[in-house]
Amino acid sequence: MKRFAALIFDVDGTLAETEEIHRRAFNESFAHFGLDWHWSVALYAELLLVTGGKERMRHFAAQEGKPLSDLTDGRLAELHRYKTTRFGELIAAGACALRPGVVELLNVARARNQRLAIATTTSRDNVDALLRATLGERGLGLFDPIVAGEDVVDKKPAPDVYLKALDLLGLPACECLAIEDSRNGLISALAAGIPVLITRSAYFRHETFDGAFAVVESLTELAGRQLIP
Repeated sequence: MKRFAALIFDVDGTLAETEEIHRRAFNESFAHFGLDWHWSVALYAELLLVTGGKERMRHFAAQEGKPLSDLTDGRLAELHRYKTTRFGELIAAGACALRPGVVELLNVARARNQRLAIATTTSRDNVDALLRATLGERGLGLFDPIVAGEDVVDKKPAPDVYLKALDLLGLPACECLAIEDSRNGLISALAAGIPVLITRSAYFRHETFDGAFAVVESLTELAGRQLIP
């Protein structure tokens, strides 16, 4: 891994197992707004194939035959803002830690002068909340650039977030390594020409990852597989 000039991290499922916190925040938001919606673990696993929170809610409403007239753009934005705030509160209260091996990999990368970036479909507010809660204020300065869902037109599996990250890094794709946990993320990074390391996560661990540079259960395996010394 030391041959790469930059490591580009996904967030949800990769830096931390945040998806259960997202699911809880969605369900609490639905209850707050008086919606008779509840996303079980099994249902949420299916809905995660749709990237983006607002897109996911629209998809669910259409799939379940819910009246889309009740889900105007304004109401959807209000619901998503509330959900984002609730997610931030749960994260700040310590609901989720970084996955094993993440901090060690960040430290190794910094010692090698490798650049660190983020390319994610989640919102910048969610990214900031996680980094601040798990790494402190210094966490906000570790990654540059941070490309979030609101920064691009099309979210993963489209390559937009990775293409923008490459542009901001000023590096060719072959000199970067994307670290992902999902097939959508893999497709997105590969479409931008970036090799991908997969770290299997709770919601996506059974997906297939053909074309990945390497697949590990946890980033703690990197030293054992001689990917880091």
